[in-house]
Amino acid sequence: MDESLKRLAELAASSLARLDGVLPVTQSLDWSGCRAALWHRSPIHGGLRAHADLDDIDLDDLLHIDRQKALIEANTQQFVRGFPANNVLLWGARGAGKSSLIHALLNRYADQGLRLIEVDKHSLASLADIADRLRDEPYRFVLVCDDLSFDADDSSYRELKSALEGSVFRSSRNILIYATSNRRHLLPEYTRDNLDTVVGEGEIHHGEAVDEKISLSDRFGLWLAFHPFRQDAYLDVAAHWLKRIGVEHGIDTPFDDDARAEALRWALARGARNGRTAHYFARHWVGGKLLAREENGSGDVRGPSA
Repeated sequence: MDESLKRLAELAASSLARLDGVLPVTQSLDWSGCRAALWHRSPIHGGLRAHADLDDIDLDDLLHIDRQKALIEANTQQFVRGFPANNVLLWGARGAGKSSLIHALLNRYADQGLRLIEVDKHSLASLADIADRLRDEPYRFVLVCDDLSFDADDSSYRELKSALEGSVFRSSRNILIYATSNRRHLLPEYTRDNLDTVVGEGEIHHGEAVDEKISLSDRFGLWLAFHPFRQDAYLDVAAHWLKRIGVEHGIDTPFDDDARAEALRWALARGARNGRTAHYFARHWVGGKLLAREENGSGDVRGPSA
């Protein structure tokens, strides 16, 4: 082979190898056996990948968020039955059950045709492409944007804003967006944004900067607010997870005075009383008891200390 042709062939092979690393491994997903997927976006195009590692959480595991649970479950029931339903913004305190609630809904309604696709904020420009791929599927898809927020100079929120009430979802009746965020308005709010606010005849009229930031959240038909737990609610959740995780591992873990005191110390150390903290505590407590039982050859052991 001529030396120049050989170099050209090597260059082509190298270029193809780089391109192969950029392009996602696309799959033709069989949604009858796949309940959830991830949207992978590359500089060239995107694709869906089956999400095998699913949380087995149930709606009954989520305590002290009864109102939020009832509202989003009713919305999801409407959706899976083909009735009108809303896009949902779950916002508020971290660790209060926002993402877990969405996963629990998938577990409850997957047999009725509900499917879940995780989409990060950097892939919002692909919403139209995703909707086009799913439009003819006989399933109902919730696109999950988890922990969603935007920086002041991040214009990608306009993709989401357009999709929520634009042509993308009007023509795709089998898709909704459920987004979680610590912020109600998704965009940072500054004191200077309120400088153009005026009061006329007793009414507040926001300036354009404030209106622009509020308008994104306004396009979610249903808002669900999550707040930090009171101490008694936190202890209820800790006791629930202690029992469930203990049963899963075949060990009796009563929520006695020692466990209660340790749960409170655990929350104090983390600076948060919420469902996530309670779950982590229960894993810590049950894991420590299992370790002690293995080392001592007895199930009658004291709980671990933090």
